[in-house]
Amino acid sequence: MAKDTLTITDNRTGKQYEIPIEYGTIKATDLKKIKASDDDTGLVSYDPAFMNTASCKSRVTFIDGDRGILQYRGYPIEQLAEKSTYLEVAYLILYGELPQKEELDKWTWDITHHTFIHENIKKAIDAFHYNAHPMGMFLGTIGALSTFYPEAKEIFDEKIRTKQTHRLIAKVPTIAAFAYRHSVGLPYVYPDNDLSYTGNFLNMLFKMTEVKYNPDPALERALDVLFILHADHEQNCSTNAMRSIGSSHVDPFSAVAGAAAALYGPLHGGANEAVLRMLDEIQKKENIPGYIDRVKRGEVRLMGFGHRVYKNYDPRARIIKKAAEDVFKVTGTNPVLDIALELERIALEDDYFIERKLYPNVDFYSGIIYQAMGFPVEMFPVLFAIPRTSGWLAQWQEMLLDGEQKIARPRQIYLGYDERDYVRLEDRGR
Repeated sequence: MAKDTLTITDNRTGKQYEIPIEYGTIKATDLKKIKASDDDTGLVSYDPAFMNTASCKSRVTFIDGDRGILQYRGYPIEQLAEKSTYLEVAYLILYGELPQKEELDKWTWDITHHTFIHENIKKAIDAFHYNAHPMGMFLGTIGALSTFYPEAKEIFDEKIRTKQTHRLIAKVPTIAAFAYRHSVGLPYVYPDNDLSYTGNFLNMLFKMTEVKYNPDPALERALDVLFILHADHEQNCSTNAMRSIGSSHVDPFSAVAGAAAALYGPLHGGANEAVLRMLDEIQKKENIPGYIDRVKRGEVRLMGFGHRVYKNYDPRARIIKKAAEDVFKVTGTNPVLDIALELERIALEDDYFIERKLYPNVDFYSGIIYQAMGFPVEMFPVLFAIPRTSGWLAQWQEMLLDGEQKIARPRQIYLGYDERDYVRLEDRGR
């Protein structure tokens, strides 16, 4: 009978080792049993960038990149984007089940009534230079929140932990909107708790002289869908940062600030900005074949295509493509969308991209939508961070309650000098 084990023969010693297999994995610490000598510390696996290493067990998000599947707590992303709201999805991600009506009403009330920020936090935003990047203001301000809520350090008190979850999900849109208004020199707009989560965000961003801001329903819904799609995405760079920082048992505000810093990078939260710059460089549909030839020659990259996980069409890209059509019905057509559609059509018919499994990802259309809605490109990573906060918190909480987790501390392969003696300054170079 087949056994769920792996037998390894160490050719250095001739010894055999039998290692258990669980969930299609072996424990890296089991490799420590494999030693070349008595004073050997044991075998260590080398996996830069975690290309094939699981750092945790999780029940939050499932991805099958080969089949283009994304699920939150077992629910297909397509169904959630069509039928749900961001706040309902945030509840699902955090607590594992879709809420009953009473639970959703209470959850929505709790989030809605934590949207205001302390006036001194507003002063902290005021202190940033007028041309400070909104994402820099955002992550700096999130980190500062930990000094306003010192009880947040009690991370194993469930009631306190829940309150910080409410505060973070509620306040990130306010901080993001204030950072945007500061960057363009406009007065801050306070939250309007009569509006939905995304409707209120649009209000704080774009309200001018009107007494009551009424968001366009199509734009409000499109933003809600985008927030659902960005809520969580398994163990990506920023989520890994959230878990790693959180493993030190720091407060969640500090951990979220660190996760947002990871998201700031152009290889993560800034990727959709690169798509827009590429489309601007192409300028018109007639230039697409020439640009694709440059991609094949390795002169430029095809931004918004391909993904570390997805080797099929990113399921989020299909949904965003439909949302883009709805947005442009309100904002008017944009020649950038025409270029994007033609670029996608040509690339998906080209053997070069098919063989390399390069399909559009979530960044290919999201930046186009944000631009159409009036967001400057500097705001794109901030718009990513707002919905991802719920995913970060769900992953952080799961990590805290996982008895197998300890403070993150990866091993290394040391390739430096062996021990050597100190040389006095006057003797160096002789």
